[in-house]
Amino acid sequence: MGVASAFALGGILVPFRSDIGSSTAALVLVIPVVVGAVIGGFPAGASSVVAGFLIYDYGFVPPYNTLSVGTTQNWTALVVYVVVMLLVARVVDILDTTRVAARRAEEVMRRVSEMSELLVGDQPVDELLRNIVSTAQTVFGVPGVSLLELEGGRLVVVASAGEPLTPEELHQLDPHSGLPIRVGTSPGATTELRTIALSPSGRPVGILAMRGIPILETDRTVLSTFANDAAVALERAQLREQAVRSKLLEEADRFRRGLLGAVSHDLRTPLATIKVASSTLSARGELITVTDRQLLHQLIEIESDRLTRLVTNLLDMTRIEAGVLTLHRSTVSVTDLVTESIAALGSTLSENSISVTVPDDLPDVDIDRVLMGQVLINLLDNAARHAPPHSVITVIGERRESQVVLSVADQGPGVPVGDRETIFDRFTQISTGGRAGLGLTIAKTFVEAHGERVWYEEAPGGGAQFVASLPVSRSPGRA
Repeated sequence: MGVASAFALGGILVPFRSDIGSSTAALVLVIPVVVGAVIGGFPAGASSVVAGFLIYDYGFVPPYNTLSVGTTQNWTALVVYVVVMLLVARVVDILDTTRVAARRAEEVMRRVSEMSELLVGDQPVDELLRNIVSTAQTVFGVPGVSLLELEGGRLVVVASAGEPLTPEELHQLDPHSGLPIRVGTSPGATTELRTIALSPSGRPVGILAMRGIPILETDRTVLSTFANDAAVALERAQLREQAVRSKLLEEADRFRRGLLGAVSHDLRTPLATIKVASSTLSARGELITVTDRQLLHQLIEIESDRLTRLVTNLLDMTRIEAGVLTLHRSTVSVTDLVTESIAALGSTLSENSISVTVPDDLPDVDIDRVLMGQVLINLLDNAARHAPPHSVITVIGERRESQVVLSVADQGPGVPVGDRETIFDRFTQISTGGRAGLGLTIAKTFVEAHGERVWYEEAPGGGAQFVASLPVSRSPGRA
């Protein structure tokens, strides 16, 4: 382009050489040199200088239309022209290269800045690894980037972008291979394998393997900054995941200890009762009356049923923890639900009177019959364990605004004010001693699985009253 423009300008100026003079022509011929240097760099600018020299000598230095120079003055003019034009070409080339490098550095810094902001965010380690390699490959224009971590004494590729590492390259990266490998961001061949350690605070968290290295020094500097940012972000993500795992382990340990406490709390009384009753029957069976033997057998049956419910609760808790709780809804009468639950408890409620109040016009409910039946069984069993002997346990079904609610009240000591918010939490330690057990926690979980809630109220006249809301059936039925 510079050579062509030089000949074009020369052809335009030759007819006017007697009017403009050789000095003006020399100034005009600066234009092709600048154009050539801008478009093609210094080599193109130098070619434009040669073309300008020939045009200047042929058309504007006497004798005209020949390449003969003639006088020393003409030689001086031509030499000065060449020197000045070469300097102009070099300066223009340097300025253009600097401008391009600055623009490139600005673009790279912008991309790296965006990546740094992304690295600051809380990302899972896998997502962060993918972002690191894809950004490095895109921003720095290398054929391939892989990120490796040390696992079991071997480097394993955990993320890659572009061309993957070959088996030979993986062997070369092996710390025990003994093969040389270029390290860091120093200049080198643009296709050789290069590794950059990601080691914030002196602790290695990974290795960035790049096939090639940026040519520009500014890009290599930015690459070092990017590697540092990536190392810090990766270390933070790894530490965050370790903290999460530690928290999960602590939660699992707390669950285990709480479960042992709750199970021991629920097991202690029935096992002790069964042991005493069976030992009495075994050692003194023939010496005690028929009535006393019947009472002991009944006691064993009651406590065995309680142990069965405990096992059921443990199995339910396992289902809840495993996330496999599934509802099988059907339309159920509240009266039937209450009747079935009381019958399931059998002799457990023999020491208490049961008062049931369920209006005939109470709507049917849309529930999982088994799960909601277990809720009512747990609430009744909880009332039986805390109610005084021969006291009344009251079960009431009623409408409260647009809801159907079912309440179970006893005449026991009730729940301290400070424990009423946490009484349904798993393995809650009651301020008056002991634990709440699993029954109330399971009741709360099953009720909430229906989209409803269960809560505590103080019973009229004293005692505890637990209330659960039930979803009203939309199927045709009683209004």
